[in-house]
Amino acid sequence: MATTIKGPAIFIAQFIGNDAPFNNLKDICNWAVNYGYNAVQLPTNDARFVDLKKVAESKTYADEIKGIVNQEGLEISELSTRLQGQLVADNPAFDELFDGFAPKGFRKNPKAKSQWAIQQLKYAAQASKNLNLNASVTFSGSLMWHTVYPFSQCPSGLVDEAFKELAIRWKPILDVYDECGVDLCYEIHPREDLHDGATFDRFLEHVHQHPRACVLYNPLHFLLQCMDYLEFIDIYHERIKMFQVEDADFNPTGKHGAYDGFSNWNDGNRFRSLGSGHIDFRSIFSKLAQYNYDGWAVYKLEFISKCSEYGAKESANFIKNQIIKAI
Repeated sequence: MATTIKGPAIFIAQFIGNDAPFNNLKDICNWAVNYGYNAVQLPTNDARFVDLKKVAESKTYADEIKGIVNQEGLEISELSTRLQGQLVADNPAFDELFDGFAPKGFRKNPKAKSQWAIQQLKYAAQASKNLNLNASVTFSGSLMWHTVYPFSQCPSGLVDEAFKELAIRWKPILDVYDECGVDLCYEIHPREDLHDGATFDRFLEHVHQHPRACVLYNPLHFLLQCMDYLEFIDIYHERIKMFQVEDADFNPTGKHGAYDGFSNWNDGNRFRSLGSGHIDFRSIFSKLAQYNYDGWAVYKLEFISKCSEYGAKESANFIKNQIIKAI
């Protein structure tokens, strides 16, 4: 049976601030619906918007959160634990870089940060269940990203050992998601150990093809790695349970290519407003519809050269115009 992609939804994390309407759940939902969105994807690291532990442990509180969103005319698309997921499995080389993702009491203590993050992911599984959600997004963490280029060659077996460790940390988490009936979607993303199809395949092998190990599909990260982002859908459509709509340019020059030469955020090959980059969204939406993807199309702000509020409104309209109505 044909299905229609749901949307547009918006990930609110990049808009959160200390001033209204961006400092509380009710007002930011009112802002989002007025800009043309049908759902919000919620970060789980700011208790002003959702107390993750409380929503995991209290169906009553979960219903209150859902009620606030629904009263403004929106749905919750998914919960995000990207920042917590980063800390589940992080190489010591990145300890300082990602220290701010954890509460102050856990910083500069890699073991404590990882244990905290693992519990956060488990809370998010139960919280998603209490909110009647069927998918959640996270990052895999980075035990091996520092070895991504094949020079010098890794000692024999090192990569396999790292993915075994990755599986040891994630398999129990995936089991909790399975118990809760929720798909855990890894955003396939550079600087994460799961950054392309090959690394996702390796991870699946080590978690024994776990049914809840799924994908958040974001073509931006594939374009900037020179991957075939349409063929990725053909290969992994059964695992794609979330869709993030972001655009980018890939403009290699005589000075830089995929790695951008440590350029500033908006220089080189960087994110662009929807429709102004190189990504063929018409083909992406068509192919996802072909495979009956029935999840949300979620906008995530990254392009910083344009007014963020104007970009949000513009992006809602862009996504609406891409969605193919099922017959």
